[in-house]
Amino acid sequence: MILFAVNIIALCISLFVVGAILGALFSKPFRQKLLAFLRIHPHLKLGRSVCNPILAPGAYPWNAEAVLNPAAAVLGGRTHLVYRAIGGDGVSRLGYASSKDGIVFDERLPYPIFAAQYPGGVPEYLRRYSPVLYPSGGSWGGCEDPRMVTIDGTVYVTFNMFENWRLRVGVIYMSEADFLAKRFYKWQGPYILSHGNREKNWVLFPEKINGTFAVLHGIIDPDENRVRIEYTHDLKTLSKQKFETVDPQSVPNRKIAWHVHIRSAGPPPVKTSRGWLVFYHAHDAEDGSKYKLGAMLLDLENPERVIARAAAPVLSPDAHYENDGKPGIVYAAGAVVRDGTLFVYYGGADKVVCVATTPLEPFLDALLEGERLELVSQAAQTQ
Repeated sequence: MILFAVNIIALCISLFVVGAILGALFSKPFRQKLLAFLRIHPHLKLGRSVCNPILAPGAYPWNAEAVLNPAAAVLGGRTHLVYRAIGGDGVSRLGYASSKDGIVFDERLPYPIFAAQYPGGVPEYLRRYSPVLYPSGGSWGGCEDPRMVTIDGTVYVTFNMFENWRLRVGVIYMSEADFLAKRFYKWQGPYILSHGNREKNWVLFPEKINGTFAVLHGIIDPDENRVRIEYTHDLKTLSKQKFETVDPQSVPNRKIAWHVHIRSAGPPPVKTSRGWLVFYHAHDAEDGSKYKLGAMLLDLENPERVIARAAAPVLSPDAHYENDGKPGIVYAAGAVVRDGTLFVYYGGADKVVCVATTPLEPFLDALLEGERLELVSQAAQTQ
């Protein structure tokens, strides 16, 4: 009889424990955490190259302090980078390198391919490279953070034009033939695209939309499912058009996906069969000073509309070369697709140039699958 009672008590305790476990498993908080975990898809990550950093500061005065934030394009069977270089004088200039495979850059010019004529803006005794005085790269003026696209046989490079302490968006361009022949003295421009004294990180779509240039000038909008695009027939006159853009520094924190503050667009949009793939820089609540890379898809027909967004960063500054300089920086400015592989080129720690890759189609599958799980999560939260 005593043994029977003990068995009954043990069975009741077991049932209670199992019930408690099942209750926890099917509770709303657990379901939400599980769905959040599942959204971090293994294919929704960029893999660093073992060759990183692929470009380091050079041996010449104009690129001796830092090379960073490269634009990228594939032309003539090679990957071409236009990167920001900073010399001991603290001026940012644009350098050039190219590669057969997109990883090993066996060609690198010993001179800049473009420089601002009048960087100005600071006294002579402050004109030097200094990450302390100038925490955004260590430079006080010049051409910063280029992005590159090719449209109808012409290479366009947009960049942040830092002159006389004004930060605006400029564009230069030349024919593909001149670019491939390295006739960099033939750049047209720079032409100013932006309106005010503090606008930066605008990117061109790599093709005309409805016959017009499309400029992604803002990934911040009151509607988190929209971005800001301006269309123009002539880039030279864009600064005269009236449209509203947003300074990210003036926008309060707001929780969207994994981040609380968006900084800027990364590379120009990459056209895929699923939508326009856009990478962007943002901060999360845990590491508020770190630049991490997010990803989203824009609708092909209506590119102002966000159709999917990664629920976690696709690249975070965890490698030593992303912290040896200005800590916690991955800053992507170029992305290309070669033989089904996505290459994302970025600056690490405002000091070196790096690359990360992933198969494109599984990445897009994971991005869209994460969006479907997000919808399931939202439904679960209402239950």
